[in-house]
Amino acid sequence: MAEITAKMVKELRELTNAGMMDCKKALMEAGGDMDAAVEVLRKNGLALAAKKAGRIAAEGLVAFKVSEDGKRAAIVEVNSETDFVAKNEMFQNFVADVATQALATKASDLDAFKAEAWLGDSSKTVGDVLVEQVAVIHENLQIRRFAQLQSEGYVGSYSHGGGRIGVLVAMNCQEANDAVKEAAKNVAMQIAALNPQFVNRAAVPAEFMNKEREILMEQASKENKPQNIIEKMVEGRLTKEMKEICLMDQVYFKNDELTVEKYLKEVSKQVGFPVEVTSYVRYETGEGIEKKEENFAEEVAKQMQ
Repeated sequence: MAEITAKMVKELRELTNAGMMDCKKALMEAGGDMDAAVEVLRKNGLALAAKKAGRIAAEGLVAFKVSEDGKRAAIVEVNSETDFVAKNEMFQNFVADVATQALATKASDLDAFKAEAWLGDSSKTVGDVLVEQVAVIHENLQIRRFAQLQSEGYVGSYSHGGGRIGVLVAMNCQEANDAVKEAAKNVAMQIAALNPQFVNRAAVPAEFMNKEREILMEQASKENKPQNIIEKMVEGRLTKEMKEICLMDQVYFKNDELTVEKYLKEVSKQVGFPVEVTSYVRYETGEGIEKKEENFAEEVAKQMQ
């Protein structure tokens, strides 16, 4: 029997998307023959992922896991091909487990994350378990991204639309009492609804500001007005834009007489210590993924061929 090398296992994994240990076992069973090993995996239902991998996975779920002390949290997005699968209990349980894994991980990128041992069974990697889920659910599934957030104060969370949007928000505070927890949830809801790009104006990169100012200046210059008026117009429009994209400057969704910054100042006054947002993460399922739209009749025709 031919020696089973790491290179052969890697090649079979790339061909089939099956787990490393499954690939090694298949190669051993096939005596090192690559084609026969693929057939072994197909017979065991472990090469199904290869057939599914080309399909666009733009549905799915966002889930998060918060530590018991409320100071650490992780958020993940796992994609599926259809909304139907996203509502499947097995898929939902898998995504919840991925979030638990993300809270514990030391990985700094997705490849390292998928290569680490699965918490539920250390003989498998996260990637192996993902492939198993593809084989069972019969759709292309992808762990798209994950992030961790921590704070010495408190990490709030909010899920919207059955897991379509998930938000984590890190709060700086000396005590995580009920008022702080409520404020964190309200701010997370604000972020979910209005999708700010930055915490405050200080967090806006100078490059971004300069580019926006340049664009606004170009627009205003076509209005045939004196330069000093144009400059004032540009600064006014830039200020208005900051109120839309900076969380602290946004109108608070529960009281349009307050900004988020003023709302948090009221909370701070109520609890007797500063309550501030230091950072946040907002994931929305499928954002940035181009969904493939096909005519049903064309899809049937393809299946017939």
